Amino acid sequence: MRVVLDTGVLVSGLIRPRGTIADVLHALRDGKFTAIYSTAMVVEMIDVLGRPKIQTKYHVQPDDVTALVNFIRLRGELVIPSQTVTACRDPKDNKFLEAALTGNADAIVTGDNDLLVLHPFEGVEILSPAEFLAKL
Repeated sequence: MRVVLDTGVLVSGLIRPRGTIADVLHALRDGKFTAIYSTAMVVEMIDVLGRPKIQTKYHVQPDDVTALVNFIRLRGELVIPSQTVTACRDPKDNKFLEAALTGNADAIVTGDNDLLVLHPFEGVEILSPAEFLAKL
């Protein structure tokens, strides 16, 4: 299965190592699906995890960010979006739709209502972490 994980899922998985979102990352670690990602997605993840408020509150260290990026690179597939999408009411979330379409993803996993309301999007399921785990 080919899946786009939005930034919120990846960040939450790092700062909360237990629970549903952590189980999504454990499934990725165990090779149960391939993460589709773009450079824009990685840049956003690094930006969010580099914010002083996040670093202080959750004790995120630069090595944690590096490990997460390396994990995504190891268990994922980089795509270079070949089309521009403007379907999401939050324009910053269009990058996930673009990666999903370019990477022939089966699903986008997110907790973001701006994406969830688009389910399905051009044949791509948009699922919460719990819904995704139930399908997996």
